Amino acid sequence: MHALRSPHEAYRRVEFDARVAGADSRQLVLVCYDQLTGALGRALHAARSGDNRLKSEALTRALAAIAALQMGIDPAAPIASVLTQFYGSARRALLDCVLDFDPQVVEALQRDFSEVARSLAKATYTSETD
Repeated sequence: MHALRSPHEAYRRVEFDARVAGADSRQLVLVCYDQLTGALGRALHAARSGDNRLKSEALTRALAAIAALQMGIDPAAPIASVLTQFYGSARRALLDCVLDFDPQVVEALQRDFSEVARSLAKATYTSETD
């Protein structure tokens, strides 16, 4: 299966697998956020380049990352309802972009998720050093 992929894709997959294998729950969330923001960036690049195949693959990967985030919500967590709404809104916006790509929506989602990821990474780092 790796023979059909580019060397870059094979290395990216190995790195991803290694990150997931050694991750705790917070780190897994950060992996999903990284996958999501990276996929949104690739979708924007593909749209500018006119590469519909790559844009479709990137949007599919972004939707998969959101689905993983949604499945990982702890319903007992105090922020569960906020996360459910946030991820649901992002999913709906991306599904709309599958049909009618809007780079401004994708850029806004990328900014929002990048900001949340930075905050989570900072909180994770702070709690690990305490």
